[in-house]
Amino acid sequence: MPRRRTMLLFVLIGHVPIVLLLAQLGMLYLAIVDMHQEEDLDFQVKVWWVLLVLLFNVVGFIAEKAWVTVRRRRRAS
Repeated sequence: MPRRRTMLLFVLIGHVPIVLLLAQLGMLYLAIVDMHQEEDLDFQVKVWWVLLVLLFNVVGFIAEKAWVTVRRRRRAS
């Protein structure tokens, strides 16, 4: 029962451990760098990917990296 109370408290007060905050900021930074290198993309698409990383964290970051990798390979061939 104490874990449920701790999680509920975490959600209600919005306190984030510093390690998780730094990881999130790092993923956002890397996503922004990736999107900045894609010069032929619309701004709206770039913002969409950055927001996806912000909302879905690691899953969004992996999806963004996979999408950029596939896009760059298709462009190179």
